[in-house]
Amino acid sequence: MAKYITIEDFKNIMPPRPQNSNKGTFGRVLNIAGSINNIGASVLSSVTPLKTGAGLVTLACPKVLIPIVATKLTEATFLPLDEPSEVFRAIKEYDVISLGCGLGTSEETTEFIKEVLKTKTSAKWVIDADALNIISKENIKELPENSVLTPHPKEMARLLNCSIDEIQENREESAIKCAKKFKSAVLLKGQNTVVTDGSDVYINKTGSSALAKAGSGDVLTGIISGLIAQGQTPFEAGIKGAYLHGLTGELAGKEKSEYSVLAGDLIDYLPKVILNNL
Repeated sequence: MAKYITIEDFKNIMPPRPQNSNKGTFGRVLNIAGSINNIGASVLSSVTPLKTGAGLVTLACPKVLIPIVATKLTEATFLPLDEPSEVFRAIKEYDVISLGCGLGTSEETTEFIKEVLKTKTSAKWVIDADALNIISKENIKELPENSVLTPHPKEMARLLNCSIDEIQENREESAIKCAKKFKSAVLLKGQNTVVTDGSDVYINKTGSSALAKAGSGDVLTGIISGLIAQGQTPFEAGIKGAYLHGLTGELAGKEKSEYSVLAGDLIDYLPKVILNNL
């Protein structure tokens, strides 16, 4: 029986914030994201974990992008994807790996992702966008433990090898099936976002058409990554992340109109939503 996500379920929606702390206290996120055709995704998905409370974010992206994104992303550190051995070494130093935003699905990227997903690490994973497309294209069946997948309906249709209509007509069942198939938490995006671990099911009622813009999903990935970095499980972070993301869209839509909200605006409104839900 699905349960609607409400603030009553999560009165302490944000993780505790001890004053005797340092950046390591609040977790380290390695965000593997971005390509020459999708630079913005790497910025959006890297800024948001920091805004959500993570202590440190490193963006692993193509070297050619670093001088470009660094002008928008002054608070992050960087790793060039052109040196994959460095990335593989670094993975074990992070608490969260977010993977897929704007990466593309070139042959080189596909081979890299296949190897990354085999990496032995205690980190928790947020798997989105092109990483999901590569998983379905390559028929990858085993994913890292402690993962949350965040597909939209088209990506879910690829993962389950069915039509988008089938997904939309059976959203809860589809999310459960995907969670069981990959032994992961799953967040199926869209109106009434479904979050499940294959057993318990939550439906998110927050949000508006303001979220129906390119880059909104990258912001959601960042929110979830930031929550996991601070000690929440992928399933719990998926539930709370969906709720916070929706509230952010609602607030931004009220002040800017649902027509005019951009994905970057969501990041600006996130602190207001957090303050309202402490």
